[in-house]
Parts: sequence; structure tokens; C-alpha cells
Amino acid sequence: MSGTGRARDHGSLGNFKLKRPSAFLASLMPKKEIAADCFIDSYPEFDGRSVVIAIFDSGVDPAAAGLQVTSDDKPKILDIIDCTGGGDIDTSTVVQADSDGCIRGASGDCLVVNPSWKNPSGVWHVGFKMIYELFPDALSSRLKKERKKKWDEKNHEAIAKAIKQLEEFDKKHKKAEDTNLRRVREDLQNRFDFLKMQADSYDDKGPIIDAVVWHDGKIWRVALDTQSLEHEPDRGKLADFAPLTNYRTERKYGVFSQLDACTFVVNVYDEGDILSIVTDCSPHGTHVAGIATAYHPEDSSLNGVAPGAQLISCKIDDSLLQMLTGTGLTRALMAAVEHKCDLINMSYGEPSLLPDYGRFVDLVNEVVNKHSMIFVSGAGNSGPALNTVISPGGTSSSIIGVGAYLSPAMAAGTHGEVDPPRKGHVYTWSSRGPTVDGDLGVCISAPGAAVAPVPRWTLQTRTLMNGTSMASPSACGGFALLISGMKAEGIPVSPYFVRKAVENTSIPVGDLPEDKLSTGHGLMQVDKAYEYVQQFWNSPCVWYAIRINQSGYPTPTYRGIYIREASACRESSEWTVQIEPKFDEGASNLEELFPVEIRLYSTEKLIVTPPEELLLPHNGQSFNVMVNPGNVRDGVHYYEICGIDSKAPERGLLFRIPVTIIKPMPVLTRPPVVSFTKKSFGPERRIVEVPLGASWIELSGSVDTVKISPLPRHVPSNSFAFPVVGGQTIEVFWSGIGSHEIFEIAFHGIKVNKDEFLLDGSGTPIRIDATALSSERLAPAAILNKIKVPYIPIESKLSVLPSNRDKLPSGEEIKALTLTYKFKLEDGAEVKPLIPLLNNRIYDTQFESQFYMIFDTNKRVYAMGDAYPNSSKLPKGEYTLQLYLRHDNGKFLEEKKELVLFIERNLEKKDVIRLNFFSQPDGPVTGNGAFTSFILVPGKMEAFYLSPPTQDKLPNNSSQGYILSGVISFGKLSFADQEKEENPQKNLVPHQITYLVPPNQLGEDKGKASPASTKTVYEHLEEKIQDLQDAMIKALESLQQDTEEEEWKKLTASLKSACPKCTPLLTKILEDLLSRNSVGDNVHHYEEVIEKANEVIDSVDQDELAMFFSPKYDPEDEQVEKMMKKMETIRDQLIEAFYQKGLALAEIESLKQGDKASALAATKSTEAGSESCGPINLFEYNLKELRRWVGTKSSKYKTLLVIWERQCGRLGTALKVLNDVIQDTEPPKKKLYEQKISLLKEMGWSHLATHERVWIHVRFPASLPLF
Repeated sequence: MSGTGRARDHGSLGNFKLKRPSAFLASLMPKKEIAADCFIDSYPEFDGRSVVIAIFDSGVDPAAAGLQVTSDDKPKILDIIDCTGGGDIDTSTVVQADSDGCIRGASGDCLVVNPSWKNPSGVWHVGFKMIYELFPDALSSRLKKERKKKWDEKNHEAIAKAIKQLEEFDKKHKKAEDTNLRRVREDLQNRFDFLKMQADSYDDKGPIIDAVVWHDGKIWRVALDTQSLEHEPDRGKLADFAPLTNYRTERKYGVFSQLDACTFVVNVYDEGDILSIVTDCSPHGTHVAGIATAYHPEDSSLNGVAPGAQLISCKIDDSLLQMLTGTGLTRALMAAVEHKCDLINMSYGEPSLLPDYGRFVDLVNEVVNKHSMIFVSGAGNSGPALNTVISPGGTSSSIIGVGAYLSPAMAAGTHGEVDPPRKGHVYTWSSRGPTVDGDLGVCISAPGAAVAPVPRWTLQTRTLMNGTSMASPSACGGFALLISGMKAEGIPVSPYFVRKAVENTSIPVGDLPEDKLSTGHGLMQVDKAYEYVQQFWNSPCVWYAIRINQSGYPTPTYRGIYIREASACRESSEWTVQIEPKFDEGASNLEELFPVEIRLYSTEKLIVTPPEELLLPHNGQSFNVMVNPGNVRDGVHYYEICGIDSKAPERGLLFRIPVTIIKPMPVLTRPPVVSFTKKSFGPERRIVEVPLGASWIELSGSVDTVKISPLPRHVPSNSFAFPVVGGQTIEVFWSGIGSHEIFEIAFHGIKVNKDEFLLDGSGTPIRIDATALSSERLAPAAILNKIKVPYIPIESKLSVLPSNRDKLPSGEEIKALTLTYKFKLEDGAEVKPLIPLLNNRIYDTQFESQFYMIFDTNKRVYAMGDAYPNSSKLPKGEYTLQLYLRHDNGKFLEEKKELVLFIERNLEKKDVIRLNFFSQPDGPVTGNGAFTSFILVPGKMEAFYLSPPTQDKLPNNSSQGYILSGVISFGKLSFADQEKEENPQKNLVPHQITYLVPPNQLGEDKGKASPASTKTVYEHLEEKIQDLQDAMIKALESLQQDTEEEEWKKLTASLKSACPKCTPLLTKILEDLLSRNSVGDNVHHYEEVIEKANEVIDSVDQDELAMFFSPKYDPEDEQVEKMMKKMETIRDQLIEAFYQKGLALAEIESLKQGDKASALAATKSTEAGSESCGPINLFEYNLKELRRWVGTKSSKYKTLLVIWERQCGRLGTALKVLNDVIQDTEPPKKKLYEQKISLLKEMGWSHLATHERVWIHVRFPASLPLF
């Protein structure tokens, strides 16, 4: 169209404006579906004004389009908080500026402060942050690509220069036969090789930013140094930063750099000791906030549902863990109370085993009931199967769970469908109810897609997203409109009443009663809900709590009646329903309001039969309900028991009790197989009863979802299988789009007499009895492929958290328990920490939160996690794990001070244990009767025995209390490949198997008395001499060299005169000298070290020592073994003396030459590397002497060789050797990496030096991250 116009009249383009259809614009930000548009047309000033919404999400960008002001020109965002602590920086270190106005930043850089900044105390708090820890993954990926491009350019320049130097050398020296020339050639080659290697191993940990916090006499101020983010050297300096303060104070934000375009705000806690830098961790939160509240004065079609509402942003998704946390949720609730919010929107959630339970749910109940907030949340995106609503939105009574609705206009406009549906419906992926305890799950529906604002760092203004994450803020915006009107007209706001108004006026979506499991009470209608509010606002604000038990069973307790399994569908059942009114806190007229005469009716009396009348007092009442599912057809059925005020039926329903019956079709054929034919169009669902004895099913054909409550859904391929349990109900769902196609479900089963198998370490085999549903091949296979090592804490610390952000609205302080564990890995491995009591639970746990971090002896953090631990690859070494638990009840934490933690790792392939099966109980002992695979027929039970592993098969260093775990399987899939047949882990229906490692066996020589030994006179004399030497060393240890230096010198002189050739004594003197904290004159100190090292060297008869190690000695000879240990000790002392002497010689040379030495090395001709490098012949001689005793692979030799090569100007060779030393040194040493950076700078490779400097902070952090 535009092309045609352009061809016709080029001159008219200047006046041409494309008019976008209003229906199309409306579909991009859906408001018509919930009647929000006509409500604002009728009430322009009820557009969310006076309403504050808390957005619990990934964070909101205050610079995003439409999120600056409200429709009445008030600030849109009142506060922005990182509730997780992921952006916290430890700024407890304080410094003062020098005379030039410089301070030392936490990163080590010298920072110039702006002289105009007011700081009466003169105290500056400093900290630093790795910038990628603040950025979303998508932004970090973009920056990494751009930074890698710049880095590659510099590295290619360096490589080109290295190649040129090699070519020039080869051109000048056709044959480098001279030793010195060969070394120079080797050095040039090493430079080239090193640069190429860096390109292959490049790993960008990102820039480091320095943070400075100070008090200007009134408020806390923050400035950042972001030079490392900028390409231009004059940008990003600390002094040029416009200081920020807590966002809620001035509502100002910053941007790190033009390159990232990432907006951030700051908050200061704990008197300047903690700085929180708040960024969003994904576009999700900004998009959600835009749907609910965006205001675009230039184009109202882009507005959110409630453009007049204000909001606070509560980031609950931790950037480091990439997961929402209990701490984030709790702090977010406290922030919502502090800001007196009217609404909370949370477009997050996870599956949970227990509905309407846990610490977070308790706090939500308090927020809703005591502080009168309305909490709205998405029901989840796990449909179309039933029972897929997630926590907290779909499972908590106090939270309004929202399903995702798709209108025809949205299908055409937002999704671009050419032939949109004639009727609106919920998205296929929108989660369905009921909950496992029978509640409806989905409360209402709202549009589940929108084109809304996104953060600036995405380099977009707005984008399309869909999900119940979008439906929730759409509904939340609708609630904001209602509350805005109620406040404007002076109508008291009660969360119970507002919710009732919305539920009673929502319009049904779908024609069948069971559609409510998908849509809830229907599509929200703001205009009708407000009419309800205006008509009934003076009626009692009551919420009715429903608790149901099946008669005769005191537990469990339900919130609805839910019958799912076939056995329960075959007979009538009686249920006891307890109704209890709940009121706003402070309600005083209960006697006037109650009792209430309630008329009860069922939507299907023949199946669900309640009493017709109920007199409900203010303290509640119970009644019985009969449910008779016997005559209902196979499939899903939904009914309701409704309660109406007999005296005011116009108010609509006071409460609804959901009744869900899932009646499966039986499988009567043998072998058990069912077939279905797919229709051409329209989704279909089938409910099937799993035959008793079945343990897995195999499907052929294409279906969308298979669901087994309460397990997660399965998304299959054309042929697939998954485990089932006999007697349970499975659900099969398919879209039905396409030609008629038949798919088949075949049930298989080998039933055994155990669900889990425990080998207790006694050596006793386990008897297994197996029966088959139909003829199946019995082919048992079992492996132990994991090891779990238990640990108890070596330290526990219970503390009260000092920060105001960790105080509950009641004033109760939250406590924290920090548990410290130590473990060691002999080899690198992937490990996973397991805390069985706490893992895999966020909402359905009474603990507020849990975190762990694993770090090495240098405090380098290798892994962090929370309730869902991940496997982390760790190199060989010693590690500390800290576990952090939070709760306001200190007693709960006190009881966990001895909490056992397991470190789980996979066994290497060579160590995996394959267990054997026998047909006889004594088979493992006799070796007879090995079990062989055969066909197991129905009606026959086969007994066989699982053999425990033999001691020689156990992994090395296995100790008592260790646990080996794995899987055992019994059947084979009809389409299984060879790998699956050999690996039970990949077979269907694997059972867990556990082996407890027994106590270690006593060694053969333990407990035996050693034969009496007779000592010669010489041996007695040797012992006396040794005792004398030990006494001398003890006397030396009794003095503190730094404080008693003169006494120490006198004593060492006296001891040396008594024993001038005592190598252990002389070694101890050298060690004491090296341990000095204050050395005064450095040159004199190192000369003294050389002197003491020479004394050690001179005390050793090196020829005799060398002769001793030359011949082969009998290792069984005790006297020889004893002498060997002594000589090895002397050799080690000699090596250490040569090593320390070499270091001291190098330090003296460095101190004497100073900068002159560096300049000399840099300007020295590459051909000048010779055996004689000036005045360092003594160093070279010492190096050669050391090599006699350690060889060229020793780290001590290589360390000195680095110094020698560097002083000779062969920096490439020095770097190569240094890299070898670093790789051989465990744990890593910071000094070696600092030496590497120094070498890189000297070679002019600044891009590599900068890269290594960042890694220094990763490998050797000054402190651990804050929990």
C-alpha cells in the first residue's frame, strides 16, 4: 500500500500519515475485554488515581516508556527495591581522602572525589561490584559480544606484531645455532603461542565498578566509578558522577553507560555499610508494570489499564541465583505494608506439593486480612491439563489467581491470525484447576497478552509478551480502577467485598460448567463490578472460609470436593463442610450482622445434594453434603454448591463450594489397550483409569499433553512412554487439528513388592517378588552411580538481622542461622549439596528462605543456590559451604544447628557399580544361580534376589555413613534401544536403590603387638642428638621475633655456636626470619635471608646426600626407611634454602635497580639474552644448584626460572613458565597472578592485563558476598 502511494505521488509523502485502525491498537493493549475502556470513558478520574500497586517481579525500569508520571502528573514509581539482596555491595570498609582528594577504592584503584561533594565526617564507605552480577543475562550476552569484538581487535594487533617479530628474526638469522639466539627465538615463539592461547580461553567476567557511599550531613549519597564500562578514557570517572540517594527520597536514577543503556537506582542500608544497586533482571517486570499502569499522554491507546495508579517495584527475582527467593518475597510484603499499598501483583510462581500452606502464605493472609490489600497473581502457564495451577496464585485462598484469556480481536491483532476464532477462550497453555485439595484454582480471567513497555537496555520501546503473567496485571489494573472509584466516592475498601463484586459480575467464558476450571468465574468486567459496588457497598464485608472433610476421615482437609480416582467414582460419599465467616479486623457489629439465613442450592441436585437452608452464626456452622457420581459419564464434571442470603438474594452468591468429579473410563480389554480417534478440529480430553498392576504406558500417535496428578505434565513425541500407578487416573489432551488419526495407549506392568530398595551394608541380599499385568520380559538391571557424603556443621551462628528491611510489620525481627560445613575433593567433580528437609520447597515451607554458597580457601565462590540446588563443577581442593536459613522464630532455627547436609556427586564411569541378581538367596555367597531374563506371565509370581556390592567394588575412601544411590528397573520398553536396555536409569519406572556403606574392616595388622626392638648405642645417641635439636628449636619458638628481636639474635647466635651444622636448627632460624612482619631496610633484610640460607646450604654435605639417593634400597628395611625419612627432610630443607635464597637475590636486584631495571629489560635487545645477564650470575648459579635437587618440573624451580627469564628480557618464556607454575599450584596463589599481570603490562599487552585484573577479583575476593 505504501509502495503504491509512493509510486503515484512522491510529493504527497510529506503529508501522508498512516492511520492505524483503532481496533488493532486496542488489541495491542487489551482493555475492552474487561470493559476498562468504557469504565474510564464513564469515569475519567477513576483511572487508578489514589491507588498504589506493589509489583512483585523482576524489577521495573523507571526510564521505560509510560512509567514516569500518572495521568494526574504525579510520580509513577514511588519506590524501587531489590528485595533479594542480589545487588547488595558490602561498603563497610571506610577510607579517608589524601591531600590530593584521592581515596583507595575497594577494587584497588585510586579514585578522585569531587571537591564539591559535602562530607562533614570525611569518611567514605567503599565497595565494588562485578557488573555482570547486576545485568540481566540478555544484556550481559550483548555486552560480551561487543567487548569480545574490541578485545579481539587488540589481540589481533598483538598477534600481528608477534608474527612480524618472528619473521624479522628468521630473516636476520637463517640458522640460530647459538644458544642465546635459540633462546631468543623460543621467547618470540612463546609470545605468539601465548596470544593465540588467550584467544581460545577468553572468558569475560565483565567490568568492575567502584562504589562510594557517604553522608552529606542530611542523607546518604552514592557515586559510582564506571570507567571500565566506557570506551573513552575520560568518561565514567567517579568525580563526574551525579550523586544519587535512596530512590524514594529524590526519585532519581542513573545509567551505567551509553553502551549498556541500563537504568539503575540505589538504596543505602545499615548506616552506609550496605549499598543496594537495583536493576531489573529481565524485561518481565517492566512489561507487567506497563500493562497495569503505563500512561502515554501522546497516545491513550498505549496506556495501561489504570494509567492514574502509582506503583512500587519490589524485585523478588535474584539476579545471581536467577530464581525468586523467600527473602525477596518477605521483604516485598513488608515494603507493600510500609507504603500502604492497595494492591499487589505477582506474576511469578512455582509448582508446590501443599496448597495454601507455608510461611509466605501465612504472611500473605496477614497482609490481606490485617492491611486490607488485594493480592493478584497469575494461575500459571502449564495447561491444558487439569491440576496445573501453580503457587501462590492458583493455590492460595487469599490470592486471586488469574487465567489467560484470548479474544478474537487479540487473536487477529496481537497474534496476527488470519482467521481468528469467533468466540473468546482461554489460551491453551493457561493453567487449569482444581487444586489438589479441591479449590477452583483459577478465580477470574483477563487478557493474557499485550504489547507493553520494556526496559531501555533491550533497545526497544515495547514488545509483545503473553502468559498469565500478563493476565494478572490486566486484572490488577481493573481492580485499581474499582478502588480508585471507591476512594473517590468515599466507599470503604475491603478486599473481601471487592473480590466478591468482581467474581459475581464476571461473564462466563465457554458453554460448559467444567470450563470454570479453566476460566474461573469468568472474564472480569470492571463496569459491572463497579455497579455492584455502588449498589451493595453498605453490605457486610465478609469472606467465608471453607474447610471440608470426607465424613469419617478427619484428615486431610479440603477447600472443595474433589473426586478423581475410579474407586471413589463408583459409590456415593458424604462430606462435612465447615463454613466460617471472616471479617475485617476491628469489625464490632457482628451480633447485628449474624446469624444469617442462607439458602443453599446445587447446580446439579441429583449428583451433589446439600441441605436447602443454613442458619450461619458469626462463629461458623457445618453441614453435610452427599455426592453420588455413579451415574455420571466418563470425563470431567464440575458443579457448585452456592450460598445466597435469603433476605438479600440480589447480592448474588455469598460463597461457592466447588465440586469436581474426574471420572475415568475403565480399560477392560486384555492385554489392556485403548484407542482414540482424533477429530478434525477442536481440543479433546480423555480421562482413563490405569489398570491395577500397570506401571508404565506406551503411546503411539501424537498428543499434546499427558497428565498424572499430582505429577507434572509430559509433552510427548510420536512414540513415547512414562510411568503410571495402577488405580490412578491419567488425562490425555490433544488439539485435534488435522486429519483423523488414531492413537493408542498400551498399558504395561511389572509389579514388585517394594517401592524403594535399601541395602543396609550387612551383605544381605534383598528378596524381590514380581508379577506382571500381561506377558512382559522380566529383565532386572540395577546400578549405583551416585555417592552422598554426610556432613555436620563445624560452626553455627544465630543472629538477629539488624536492617530495617528485615523487620516484619508487627515489629518482629527476623533471625538468621549460618551453618558452616567443610569438605575436600581429591579430584575435580560435579557436586550438589542436598538438604532433604528444605530442598524443592519455596512456598510450602515454614522456613522463610535458604541460601548456600560454596567457596575455596581463597574465598572464591564456585556455586550459589537456594531451595533448588544445582550441580556445580569444582576442581580438586578444600571447600567451605555456608548454609543460611531465615525465620522470625529463633526456636525453629535453634533446632537446626546440627542440620545434616549431603554432598552428592556422580561416580565416574569406571566406578559405577552394576549389581547382580540371583535366583537363590545364597547366590551372592556361592556364586551359583545367576538370574537370567525371561517372559513373566500374568498370575505368576517370580522371586529373585538383589545382591549388594562387594567391598572391593566400593569407591576409594568410602567411609561409614556414606550413601551410594542409583536406580533399579525390571521391564523393557517395546521400542527401547540397546543403551536403555543396559542402563536402568534410562528405562521406564526406575525405582530408587540405596546402599549404606558399612564400617571399615580392620586391617590385618591392626591389633597385633609390634615385636620388641633392640636399639644400638649409635641409635640411642642419634635419639639424644635429635632431642637436643628439638629442644633448641622449642627454645627458639618461645620467642616472638618481632617483639623480642635482640633476645632472638642472642639465642640464635648461642644455639649456632653450640651446633653450627645443625640443619633443622638453621632451617628454623631461616623460617623465623622470613616470618617477620616488619623488615625495616628491605635490602638488609634480604641480605640477611641470603646469609641464613647459605648457612643451611653449607650445613648439608650435598655429595653425601646425593650418594644416599643414588642406590636402590630395600623398602622393607625399617632402619633404611627411618634413614630415608631423615634424608628426605634434609633434602627438603636444602631445597627451601636454595629457593628462598633465589627469591631474596631477585628482590635485592629489583630494589637496587628500581624502575631502571624495568626500563633496561624493556629496551634490551631481544638478541642480548645470554648466559651472562649482567650482575645476576649469582642468581643463575643458585638456580642451577636448585635444579640439581628438584628437576625442571618443580614449581620452586619454575618460580625462580620466571624471574631469571624476565631479568634476561625473555618475557614470553617467563610468561610461559609462569603459566605452568599457576596450573601446578593448588590452591591458587594471588602473588603468581599479580606477577602475571605485571609481565603482561611490561610486554605492552594492556588488554590481557585488564582481563587478568578482573579475574584477580574473581579468584581472590577480599570478602564473601553478602547473603
